[in-house]
Amino acid sequence: MTASERELAERLSLRLRHLVLMLRRVSADQPITSQQLSVLGSLEQGPRRMTALAAEHGVRLPTMTAQVNRLERDGLVTRGRDGADARVVTVRLTRTGRDHLASGREHRIDLLAERIARMTDEERAAVAAALPALDKLFTP
Repeated sequence: MTASERELAERLSLRLRHLVLMLRRVSADQPITSQQLSVLGSLEQGPRRMTALAAEHGVRLPTMTAQVNRLERDGLVTRGRDGADARVVTVRLTRTGRDHLASGREHRIDLLAERIARMTDEERAAVAAALPALDKLFTP
């Protein structure tokens, strides 16, 4: 790794932190937290094992269990069992959870769209051009 690559990584890390904090702030007045919204998003494609959710979110199983307990209490998810192994606990998004996810996402997208609208055409083009390179950061 070169010094310039390290510097770019530091600059990107700082920008990502600011982006995450901005999105958390916009979610502050919503009925669910940004962390809960993130868990709901993980369930959008179908039921997931509790262990897989914990690993994806970088938390230990007891932490994810507490998060899922709150989501289940609020009717946003339901728990089930894996058909192949009854010991495995799965979590599924409910219709209410799907509605909350859509609403929270819309709220975030509205904020981002408002901020993007303030950019110049060149700045918007630069953000759009950076997206494929950013995608590469998420693949090992």
